[in-house]
Amino acid sequence: FGKLPAGTVDTLVKPESKATLTKILTYHVVAGKLNAADLTDGKKLTTVEGEVLTVKASGGKVTLTDAKGGTSTVTIADVNQSNGVIHVIDTVLMPKA
Repeated sequence: FGKLPAGTVDTLVKPESKATLTKILTYHVVAGKLNAADLTDGKKLTTVEGEVLTVKASGGKVTLTDAKGGTSTVTIADVNQSNGVIHVIDTVLMPKA
């Protein structure tokens, strides 16, 4: 969230912005348990929020493209948790609306 424009996080944590914050956060979640090996080039991932992320995998690097055309690179893959797998990314992904 550090890469967002100044004041964005302060606005998102206000009670009146709860729906927007929820939309952004659920745009970062995909149902199921996907390891890095599952993130193949061209794969489309439907998020819990309902929109799609597109995977680009090349040269050992995995990049996700959001609905607005923004990209985020996976910096740490396969952080296994009891309820799924976390892949740390370097940029906040944004849904269309």
